[in-house]
Amino acid sequence: MDFDRFCIQLEQRLRFPLPGEEAHNRFRATPVDGSGPLFKHQQPPRPAGVVILFFAENGLVKFPLIKRPDYPGVHGGQISLPGGKAEQGEDAIHAALRECHEEVGVPEADIRVLGILSDYYVIPSNVKVTPVIAAAGHRPVFQPDPFEVERVLEASLDDMMRDDAIRESEILAGGLYRMRAPHFEIENEIVWGATAMMLNELRIVLTDVLK
Repeated sequence: MDFDRFCIQLEQRLRFPLPGEEAHNRFRATPVDGSGPLFKHQQPPRPAGVVILFFAENGLVKFPLIKRPDYPGVHGGQISLPGGKAEQGEDAIHAALRECHEEVGVPEADIRVLGILSDYYVIPSNVKVTPVIAAAGHRPVFQPDPFEVERVLEASLDDMMRDDAIRESEILAGGLYRMRAPHFEIENEIVWGATAMMLNELRIVLTDVLK
Protein backbone atom coordinates (compact mmCIF):
# COMPACT_ATOMS: atom_id res chain seq x y z
CA MET A 1 0.00 0.00 0.00
CA ASP A 2 1.21 3.50 -0.86
CA PHE A 3 1.38 5.03 2.61
CA ASP A 4 1.53 8.66 1.50
CA ARG A 5 -1.51 8.22 -0.73
CA PHE A 6 -3.34 6.45 2.09
CA CYS A 7 -2.68 9.38 4.45
CA ILE A 8 -3.83 11.97 1.90
CA GLN A 9 -7.06 10.09 1.21
CA LEU A 10 -7.75 9.55 4.90
CA GLU A 11 -7.11 13.21 5.69
CA GLN A 12 -9.60 14.20 2.99
CA ARG A 13 -12.24 11.72 4.21
CA LEU A 14 -12.00 13.02 7.79
CA ARG A 15 -13.26 16.42 6.62
CA PHE A 16 -16.67 14.92 5.85
CA PRO A 17 -19.42 13.72 8.24
CA LEU A 18 -18.55 10.79 10.50
CA PRO A 19 -20.71 7.82 11.58
CA GLY A 20 -20.27 8.63 15.28
CA GLU A 21 -22.75 6.98 17.63
CA GLU A 22 -23.91 4.48 15.03
CA ALA A 23 -20.38 3.07 14.86
CA HIS A 24 -19.95 3.17 18.65
CA ASN A 25 -23.19 1.32 19.35
CA ARG A 26 -22.07 -1.72 17.36
CA PHE A 27 -19.49 -2.41 20.10
CA ARG A 28 -21.50 -1.75 23.24
CA ALA A 29 -21.12 -4.52 25.82
CA THR A 30 -24.22 -5.91 27.50
CA PRO A 31 -24.49 -7.47 30.98
CA VAL A 32 -24.78 -11.26 30.97
CA ASP A 33 -27.10 -11.36 33.98
CA GLY A 34 -28.98 -8.14 33.30
CA SER A 35 -27.04 -5.94 35.71
CA GLY A 36 -23.89 -3.94 35.22
CA PRO A 37 -21.89 -1.23 36.98
CA LEU A 38 -23.55 2.08 37.77
CA PHE A 39 -21.55 5.30 37.70
CA LYS A 40 -22.59 8.65 39.16
CA HIS A 41 -20.40 11.68 38.59
CA GLN A 42 -20.77 15.06 40.28
CA GLN A 43 -18.46 16.90 37.90
CA PRO A 44 -18.71 17.45 34.12
CA PRO A 45 -16.49 15.19 32.00
CA ARG A 46 -12.87 16.21 31.53
CA PRO A 47 -11.49 16.50 28.00
CA ALA A 48 -9.02 13.84 26.92
CA GLY A 49 -7.34 12.72 23.74
CA VAL A 50 -6.04 9.47 22.30
CA VAL A 51 -4.03 9.01 19.14
CA ILE A 52 -4.29 6.44 16.37
CA LEU A 53 -0.79 6.81 14.97
CA PHE A 54 -0.33 5.19 11.57
CA PHE A 55 3.06 4.17 10.26
CA ALA A 56 4.27 2.02 7.37
CA GLU A 57 6.26 -1.19 7.70
CA ASN A 58 6.96 -3.74 4.95
CA GLY A 59 3.99 -2.62 2.90
CA LEU A 60 1.59 -2.70 5.85
CA VAL A 61 -0.12 0.21 7.57
CA LYS A 62 0.11 -0.25 11.34
CA PHE A 63 -0.61 1.63 14.57
CA PRO A 64 0.27 1.10 18.25
CA LEU A 65 -2.02 0.04 21.05
CA ILE A 66 -0.94 -0.28 24.67
CA LYS A 67 -1.74 -2.78 27.38
CA ARG A 68 -2.26 -1.14 30.74
CA PRO A 69 -0.69 -2.78 33.80
CA ASP A 70 -3.06 -4.63 36.10
CA TYR A 71 -4.26 -2.29 38.85
CA PRO A 72 -7.47 -1.88 40.86
CA GLY A 73 -10.09 -0.11 38.78
CA VAL A 74 -12.18 -0.41 35.66
CA HIS A 75 -9.34 0.06 33.15
CA GLY A 76 -6.63 -2.12 34.72
CA GLY A 77 -5.08 -4.59 32.28
CA GLN A 78 -7.10 -3.31 29.33
CA ILE A 79 -5.92 -2.54 25.81
CA SER A 80 -6.16 1.11 24.87
CA LEU A 81 -4.81 3.76 22.54
CA PRO A 82 -2.00 6.03 23.72
CA GLY A 83 -3.52 9.10 25.34
CA GLY A 84 -4.92 10.64 28.47
CA LYS A 85 -6.61 13.60 30.11
CA ALA A 86 -5.89 17.16 29.01
CA GLU A 87 -3.95 19.34 31.36
CA GLN A 88 -5.00 22.89 32.22
CA GLY A 89 -4.92 25.10 29.12
CA GLU A 90 -4.41 22.11 26.81
CA ASP A 91 -6.83 20.89 24.15
CA ALA A 92 -7.55 17.22 23.42
CA ILE A 93 -5.27 17.05 20.38
CA HIS A 94 -2.25 18.33 22.27
CA ALA A 95 -3.10 16.02 25.17
CA ALA A 96 -3.10 13.04 22.81
CA LEU A 97 0.27 13.93 21.31
CA ARG A 98 1.86 14.69 24.69
CA GLU A 99 0.60 11.43 26.18
CA CYS A 100 1.78 9.48 23.13
CA HIS A 101 5.27 10.82 23.80
CA GLU A 102 5.07 10.10 27.52
CA GLU A 103 3.57 6.62 27.20
CA VAL A 104 5.33 5.13 24.17
CA GLY A 105 8.17 7.58 23.46
CA VAL A 106 7.12 9.03 20.08
CA PRO A 107 8.12 12.73 19.91
CA GLU A 108 5.40 15.18 18.91
CA ALA A 109 7.68 16.50 16.16
CA ASP A 110 7.49 13.09 14.43
CA ILE A 111 3.67 13.12 14.30
CA ARG A 112 1.47 14.73 11.64
CA VAL A 113 -2.20 15.15 12.56
CA LEU A 114 -4.60 14.12 9.78
CA GLY A 115 -7.88 14.82 11.55
CA ILE A 116 -10.15 13.62 14.33
CA LEU A 117 -12.99 11.16 14.85
CA SER A 118 -16.17 11.74 16.85
CA ASP A 119 -15.81 12.49 20.55
CA TYR A 120 -16.71 9.61 22.85
CA TYR A 121 -17.84 9.88 26.47
CA VAL A 122 -16.21 7.22 28.66
CA ILE A 123 -18.64 6.85 31.55
CA PRO A 124 -16.47 4.96 34.10
CA SER A 125 -13.68 7.55 34.03
CA ASN A 126 -15.94 10.56 33.26
CA VAL A 127 -13.89 11.83 30.32
CA LYS A 128 -14.84 13.03 26.85
CA VAL A 129 -12.27 11.53 24.52
CA THR A 130 -11.28 12.94 21.14
CA PRO A 131 -9.62 10.30 18.93
CA VAL A 132 -6.83 11.96 16.93
CA ILE A 133 -5.81 10.38 13.63
CA ALA A 134 -2.15 10.93 12.82
CA ALA A 135 0.77 9.64 10.79
CA ALA A 136 4.45 9.11 11.54
CA GLY A 137 6.99 9.90 8.85
CA HIS A 138 8.97 6.76 9.69
CA ARG A 139 8.58 3.65 11.79
CA PRO A 140 8.55 4.83 15.42
CA VAL A 141 10.95 3.43 17.98
CA PHE A 142 8.63 2.66 20.86
CA GLN A 143 9.93 3.28 24.37
CA PRO A 144 7.06 2.40 26.70
CA ASP A 145 6.79 3.99 30.11
CA PRO A 146 7.11 1.02 32.52
CA PHE A 147 4.66 2.56 35.00
CA GLU A 148 1.88 3.18 32.47
CA VAL A 149 2.44 0.54 29.79
CA GLU A 150 2.89 -3.18 30.21
CA ARG A 151 3.56 -3.67 26.51
CA VAL A 152 3.01 -2.10 23.09
CA LEU A 153 0.92 -3.96 20.53
CA GLU A 154 1.35 -3.25 16.83
CA ALA A 155 -2.00 -3.53 15.08
CA SER A 156 -2.32 -3.61 11.30
CA LEU A 157 -5.25 -2.44 9.22
CA ASP A 158 -6.03 -6.08 8.46
CA ASP A 159 -6.71 -6.68 12.17
CA MET A 160 -9.74 -4.38 11.79
CA MET A 161 -10.72 -4.60 8.14
CA ARG A 162 -10.91 -8.32 7.42
CA ASP A 163 -14.39 -9.84 7.16
CA ASP A 164 -14.12 -11.77 10.44
CA ALA A 165 -12.52 -8.94 12.42
CA ILE A 166 -15.51 -8.39 14.72
CA ARG A 167 -15.88 -11.10 17.35
CA GLU A 168 -17.89 -11.50 20.53
CA SER A 169 -17.18 -13.19 23.84
CA GLU A 170 -17.81 -12.89 27.56
CA ILE A 171 -15.43 -10.70 29.55
CA LEU A 172 -15.18 -9.74 33.21
CA ALA A 173 -15.35 -5.95 33.45
CA GLY A 174 -13.50 -4.41 36.36
CA GLY A 175 -12.95 -7.91 37.72
CA LEU A 176 -16.61 -7.97 38.81
CA TYR A 177 -19.17 -7.76 36.03
CA ARG A 178 -19.81 -10.43 33.40
CA MET A 179 -20.37 -8.70 30.07
CA ARG A 180 -21.00 -9.92 26.54
CA ALA A 181 -18.63 -7.78 24.51
CA PRO A 182 -18.10 -7.33 20.77
CA HIS A 183 -14.37 -6.90 20.24
CA PHE A 184 -11.35 -7.02 17.97
CA GLU A 185 -8.57 -9.48 18.67
CA ILE A 186 -5.06 -8.10 18.20
CA GLU A 187 -1.87 -9.96 19.12
CA ASN A 188 -4.02 -12.41 21.12
CA GLU A 189 -5.48 -9.58 23.21
CA ILE A 190 -9.16 -8.64 23.38
CA VAL A 191 -9.77 -5.00 22.39
CA TRP A 192 -13.21 -3.99 23.61
CA GLY A 193 -15.11 -1.10 25.17
CA ALA A 194 -14.34 2.51 24.29
CA THR A 195 -11.21 1.61 22.34
CA ALA A 196 -13.10 -0.83 20.13
CA MET A 197 -15.90 1.70 19.60
CA MET A 198 -13.46 4.33 18.38
CA LEU A 199 -11.67 1.81 16.17
CA ASN A 200 -14.98 0.74 14.68
CA GLU A 201 -15.71 4.30 13.63
CA LEU A 202 -12.29 4.36 11.99
CA ARG A 203 -13.09 1.00 10.37
CA ILE A 204 -16.20 2.44 8.75
CA VAL A 205 -14.34 5.57 7.61
CA LEU A 206 -11.60 3.41 6.08
CA THR A 207 -14.11 1.52 3.94
CA ASP A 208 -14.41 4.75 1.95
CA VAL A 209 -10.63 5.24 1.80
CA LEU A 210 -9.73 1.68 0.80
CA LYS A 211 -12.27 1.23 -2.01
